[in-house]
Amino acid sequence: MKDADTPPDDGQSRCNWACGTSVKRAYRDYHDGEWGVPVHDDNRLFEFIVLEGAQAGLSWRTVLDKRDNYRKAFHQFKIARVAAMKDRELERLLTDPGLIRNRLKIFSARNNALHALELIAEHGSLDAWLWDFVDGKPIVNQWKSQGEVPATTAISDQMSKTLHKRGFRFIGSTICYAFMQATGMVNDHLVDCFRHPRNAAGSGKARA
Repeated sequence: MKDADTPPDDGQSRCNWACGTSVKRAYRDYHDGEWGVPVHDDNRLFEFIVLEGAQAGLSWRTVLDKRDNYRKAFHQFKIARVAAMKDRELERLLTDPGLIRNRLKIFSARNNALHALELIAEHGSLDAWLWDFVDGKPIVNQWKSQGEVPATTAISDQMSKTLHKRGFRFIGSTICYAFMQATGMVNDHLVDCFRHPRNAAGSGKARA
């Protein structure tokens, strides 16, 4: 009997990491509906900053499985609310099995929220500041195989260095590039994937 959490084969061509019999429905749904789609809401951008930081040293599947728990624990990632969290509230989260119970990662959420508020006060929105790294438009790549997709780029290096200077934590270049992919600043769907802009409705500027 087929596992209810295993999506049916619908014949669509996808990126390698979203294919195979071991891929869960939620993981494929994330690939099909979210990954590479431009995000411009400040709270959602902050959510990905926290989640990508939580992923450090782990797999994205682990984080994705816990995302609903993170949303509940961190007040739906409302930046001002996370910035106001008290030490005792963060300490309680260290006992929550639905989260990755790493003290530095848990406490970094509040730290990053405080610095995100500073950026919003200076630039009007987190969206405007972050998207300026890609000149406000998605970078649409033309990768033919998963092995071509980089882990970091010059832009993610720059973003990481700048965020570190602004006081953010768990924001290395690899994390920044994953963040850019997740929020649609970069579209790294393979060219034969049905979610690549040349195969589906989408727009952006191509860069090698």
